[in-house]
Amino acid sequence: MSNASSMPEPKVLLDGLAYVESPRWHEGRLWFAHWGTGEIVAVDLDGNSEVTGHGPAGLGWSIDWLPDGRLLVTGKELVRREPDGSMVRHADLSGIADFWNEIVVDGRGNIYLNSINFEFLRGASPTSGIIALVTPDGLARQVAADLAFPNGMVITPDNSTLIISESFTGRLIAFDIEADGSLSNRRVWAEGLGPDGICMDAEGAIWVQTADTRSHTGCDDAPEGAVVRVREGGEVLQRIEHDRAIFAAMLGGSDRKTLFLLAAQWRGIEQVNEAVAARTGQVLVSQAPVPGAGWP
Repeated sequence: MSNASSMPEPKVLLDGLAYVESPRWHEGRLWFAHWGTGEIVAVDLDGNSEVTGHGPAGLGWSIDWLPDGRLLVTGKELVRREPDGSMVRHADLSGIADFWNEIVVDGRGNIYLNSINFEFLRGASPTSGIIALVTPDGLARQVAADLAFPNGMVITPDNSTLIISESFTGRLIAFDIEADGSLSNRRVWAEGLGPDGICMDAEGAIWVQTADTRSHTGCDDAPEGAVVRVREGGEVLQRIEHDRAIFAAMLGGSDRKTLFLLAAQWRGIEQVNEAVAARTGQVLVSQAPVPGAGWP
């Protein structure tokens, strides 16, 4: 990582938030899940924000859109927002898992969503995480398992590869996407990271979180969080550090070269409520060298 070029300190676009996750660039604004408040928030590049919808009250849910523009929200079910504003179940996933975390919709309208498959916030023992597929006809099936806390996902522009954060192993895991949406040829894409919400650029590199900086340096004054731009195989190209944990990254703006980072102080699962109340969440912006590509 010593060869990585450093980037300017990111600027704060929005402050005073709870936990912030699942950033998506959509219709000229950054949208994100405002965990702990049940809000879906959209913010423009001038920092003007508004609540545009609602999700579950707790943590661990995400958003994306169908090709026709209808909003999808994960949680205990996968639901979609209809034109009249009503929220309806999009697909029956009850026989696969009880709660759904991250989601990405590819260029063919296939929906991939994952479940860590255990109650993390209640201190339950980890089990095998999974990925499910919902096809455009509404049918759902499991397409991957044996994942150690599956998290953020990206799909390449040609719909051929899905890459997922495996948070508990510090790896990015890649799968080939078959014609019917099935996943095959599982492999390690990069490792030695602290992956959460990720995004891909037009050179095939991924913006991803590093392992906790302070725990590796042993220095109290070291930055709490960092993201790196990494190539397949693990070569780090750029690095950005911040004074609090960075949970997710997204490329947007008119040229898709605005890098949005979602950050907050992480105090551990035992202090989630206190952390939500502390409102340390931020949306940060920086300029990336290469525009975003793929999904989301």
